[in-house]
Amino acid sequence: MSKIETIEPERSPTYTLAIAIEFLGTHYHGWQRQREVLGVQEALETAIGKVANESVEVIAAGRTDASVHASNMIAHFTTHAYRPTHNWLRGVNSLLPDDIALRWIQPMPADFHARFGAIARRYRYITLNQAQRPAILNHQVTHIYEPLDLAAMQKAAADIVGTHNFSSYRAAACQSNQPVRTVSHADLFAHGQFIVFDIQADGFLHHMVRNLMGTLYAIGRHELEPADFLNILSKEDRTIAPPTASGDGLYFINAYYPEHFQRLLPQAPLTPIWLNLPD
Repeated sequence: MSKIETIEPERSPTYTLAIAIEFLGTHYHGWQRQREVLGVQEALETAIGKVANESVEVIAAGRTDASVHASNMIAHFTTHAYRPTHNWLRGVNSLLPDDIALRWIQPMPADFHARFGAIARRYRYITLNQAQRPAILNHQVTHIYEPLDLAAMQKAAADIVGTHNFSSYRAAACQSNQPVRTVSHADLFAHGQFIVFDIQADGFLHHMVRNLMGTLYAIGRHELEPADFLNILSKEDRTIAPPTASGDGLYFINAYYPEHFQRLLPQAPLTPIWLNLPD
């Protein structure tokens, strides 16, 4: 009997594409795709899949909570579909809801991974510290009506730079298998009536920035002393820390990668655009 030769069907190439996403998280239950509620990931995968004419999985550098925003979330997806960059950008944005948009799209080497390849992530938490509540910026900032002691908050924030166990500042439901993170900067400063907490680390735990901010608010109100920030940290006990701050004021503003990837990624302003802060 003669041997039957099988011919493998030709497959189109696989393309790896990095994207930067801007979104308001107010009407979403966080980044991650979920069964019963809408996440940002699902909305993106639906729009990109229509342009690609195939199913795609979008993997982000971080996972934001419900109501948390992003001005420059880095993500990637792979696809067999080839489209010119401007076609991807215009096509996907035309299919996305008004509160999600792609800022850019960039072909990348096959070994680029937005989540596992990231060496640092950066957030900004925006507080509007004034007597009257905002209307236009409702749900885009956290409003604190009573005056806050900025100097006390700055003194406390500076103490967390370095490598620490952040068990006291992570959610009870956090699924990370270890709580140690290295914070490279934690800058807190005033910008008009806004107070900005700019923090960068090699990674973040569930609710970590919001829990840190909740304690900073307590210090700013003189309910705690600046030294209590590290005292709470050292106890490694979430139950002794103040309540979690609102998600409204939190923005994921960037992720960083090894130089051979970083130089390929377009650079865009990192701020919530309306705040007009330097990078």
